Amino acid sequence: MSKYHSRGLVEDFGRWREFSAGMWAWVFHKFTGWVLVGYLFTHIAVLSTALSGDAAYTNTIQALESLLVVRILEVGLLAVAVFHILNGLRLLLVDLGVGLEAQDKSFYASLVLTGAIVVASVPTFMAGVF
Repeated sequence: MSKYHSRGLVEDFGRWREFSAGMWAWVFHKFTGWVLVGYLFTHIAVLSTALSGDAAYTNTIQALESLLVVRILEVGLLAVAVFHILNGLRLLLVDLGVGLEAQDKSFYASLVLTGAIVVASVPTFMAGVF
């Protein structure tokens, strides 16, 4: 019997430790892609309030921006978008044959750069909240 055998019907969460950086990059890229697709629908819903007139759109935007949870979600959206972009550029370079030997390092670099950009942007997103 090979070392890769059926693990049964119950998920073995211990196997997540076996994931390499490449697998985590794939998981995060898929997750962030789906989050961005979900945001697109929310964005369209908010923009559609403009069909009711300029005042309705302005009131909607002001009401949303006054909520702390929306500001926090905007920071999260930035994190998702930045990581997705940086990881996409990393994948493009890998597909072109650049940096094949440093894929793990480039994934970690994209995580660190995402974190730095997000932390640096927090004051901008939270301006006027506190």
